[in-house]
Amino acid sequence: MSLKKTALFELHKSLKARMAPFAGYDMPIQYAQGIMKEHHHVRAKAGLFDVSHMGQVTIAGSNALALMEKLTPCDIQALQPGQAKLSMFLNPNGGIEDDCIITRYADHIGLVINAGCKDRIVPYLEQQAKQAGSVNVTVHDAALVALQGPTAAAVLEPLVPQVKTLPFMSGIRGASCKPLGKAVDVTRCGYTGEDGFEISIPNAQAMAFTELLLKSSDVQMIGLGARDTLRLEAGLNLYGHEINDTTNPVAAKLMWCISKRRMTEGGFIGHDKVVDFQKNAKTLVPRLRVGLTVESGPIARENAPIYAPDGTTEIGKVTSGAPSPTLGTNIAMAYVDRAFAAEGAKVVVGVRATKLGGTVCKVPFVPHRYFKSA
Repeated sequence: MSLKKTALFELHKSLKARMAPFAGYDMPIQYAQGIMKEHHHVRAKAGLFDVSHMGQVTIAGSNALALMEKLTPCDIQALQPGQAKLSMFLNPNGGIEDDCIITRYADHIGLVINAGCKDRIVPYLEQQAKQAGSVNVTVHDAALVALQGPTAAAVLEPLVPQVKTLPFMSGIRGASCKPLGKAVDVTRCGYTGEDGFEISIPNAQAMAFTELLLKSSDVQMIGLGARDTLRLEAGLNLYGHEINDTTNPVAAKLMWCISKRRMTEGGFIGHDKVVDFQKNAKTLVPRLRVGLTVESGPIARENAPIYAPDGTTEIGKVTSGAPSPTLGTNIAMAYVDRAFAAEGAKVVVGVRATKLGGTVCKVPFVPHRYFKSA
């Protein structure tokens, strides 16, 4: 299969990015400076990510809110116009089909869905909308960039002044970008644990907008390699690793995404199963998502077995693992048996023929630094 290319593909090539297939796209994994330096740059200043492979969808019509409260457990009624929320599409078994960002606007609902899931989530939305009636699903073929890091706001504000007071997990449709001569859509959110923004731009203006941002000495292009180490330090799930269609919100520790009203009233797909998982967690949810620090040695990556302290009884699996550039130690997320899920529990991690000591810890590994309104 030929790989899709984003509107910034030629820019990546000109910057000597190392490209690789990702979710059907030819995407930059790293640039000349390498993953470690890219990671530190985001933590210190501002990194710019091409995330145009993500799915951008609008749900509109008189039945849009009711449909989305059926398909997700998100309390969309409670959101004010412009407010965003992390949510999930659940299946009838209570498994997570995708996680997504939902933003409520006055006349529509905006979705950003995972690149690897959009080819099945979009047809699902279209099918459900047709059955519901009075709902329109629009898929936007537009560029999406994420500007992340402690100086992100200072970089973006001169170009898009409206972001100055934009709260975390809030969005603006049609924000003026005078230097570009076009409006852009901005949401204050991200996938690094830092303050930052995701900006949707028409493909035709994507290169010009990116070049405006790169004029700042604070901004460097960052690849998907550092995006992964940053999100891991921040304790954020990656679909296909920490969560999938057999993972329930209780095991994944995502119940904070579901409000009391939604749990009480129900009405969303998978509600009965989620209630059951919550009420009978000790028997129905034998393993929980945890963070791990792992002693020096080979990196414990996805599917590495986790053992009890005896080194022989398997009690879990690693879902993501990497060296932490910020902490200078090896970290991982994993699912382990409840008896070993408490903070401070000692485990053994198997990496090929090596067995390494590990300690269960809370996530995030590195504290979040999201923007807080005055």
